[in-house]
Amino acid sequence: MDRTFDRSSLGTFLRTRRAALQPEDVGLRRGQRRRAPGLRREEVAELCTMSADYFARLERGDGPQPSEQMLAAIARGLRLTPDERDHLFLLGGYRTAHRDLRLHHVSPGLMRVMDGLADTTAQVMGPLGETLLQTPSAVALLGEQTRYTGNSRSATYRWFTDPAERERYDPEDHDDNSRTNVALLRAAVTRNGPNSPAADLADVLRRVSDEFARLWERHEVGLRWSETKRFVHAQVGRLDLYCQLLLEPDQGQSLLVFTATPGTESHQKLALLTVLGTDRFTTDAE
Repeated sequence: MDRTFDRSSLGTFLRTRRAALQPEDVGLRRGQRRRAPGLRREEVAELCTMSADYFARLERGDGPQPSEQMLAAIARGLRLTPDERDHLFLLGGYRTAHRDLRLHHVSPGLMRVMDGLADTTAQVMGPLGETLLQTPSAVALLGEQTRYTGNSRSATYRWFTDPAERERYDPEDHDDNSRTNVALLRAAVTRNGPNSPAADLADVLRRVSDEFARLWERHEVGLRWSETKRFVHAQVGRLDLYCQLLLEPDQGQSLLVFTATPGTESHQKLALLTVLGTDRFTTDAE
C-alpha cells in the first residue's frame, strides 16, 4: 500500500463532498423523507457504480486503497471540479497528478447536462475521441465505449485498426468518415504541437494503418462531421439520426446528442434502443 494514502483525510473529504451535493445537482428527486444534509451514501455509490458498503468503508476511513480507476469514478459521481479531483487523487496516495487523467475527467458542467439527458442518446467525448461517459441509450446504439484502454480509447484509432468499429455505420459513409477522422486529427496536431498526445497518435496510426498513412499525405483540413449520421444496428437495423454537438473549450471535451425526426421509423427505433439500454443498465445495477 502507498504510504501517502491518507485514509482519514480521504474519508472526511468524501463525507463533506457528499453533504454538499444536493439531489437536484445530479438529477434526482428530493422526496419528502430526506434527513441527510446532502446525498445518501447509497445514492453516491450508485452514481459511482460501486457498492454502498465499499463507499461507506472509504468514508469511515477503514477501506482499502482505491485504484486510480475507482477514484476517477468517485470524482465523476461526486461531480468534483478538476482541482477537487486532483486533491482526491493525492489523498488516495497518487502523488503525481497525471495531466492526461485530468483531461479525461468530465467537467461538472457537462455532468449536470448529462444528468438531464438520462433518457436521451448522448455521450461525452475527450479531445482525441475518447468516450468518457455514455447514457444507457448511447451504449445500446454504439456499444460500451468507455471500456477501452491505451490507444484504443480513441475512436479515430479504432476506426483505422478495428473493422468492428465500422460495422455500426452505413458503408457508403466510410470513406467520408475516414477523411474526416484524419483531417480532425491533423488539426489537433497543428493546434497542440509535435510533442502532443495527438501527434503521438498520428505517428502510431501512420505505422499501423496504410489507409491512414495514405490519407495523412493528402494534408486535408477543414473537414467536419455531418450533422446527419446513418447507423446500421444489429438489432433494429438502419437509423438516420441527427448529431448535435456542445463543446467544453476549457478541457477540449464535447457532448454529442443523437436525435431523430419525430414520426419517422428512425425515431421509433431510437425509442426502442432507449428502452433496451435502460433495461440493460437496470439489470447490470442489480
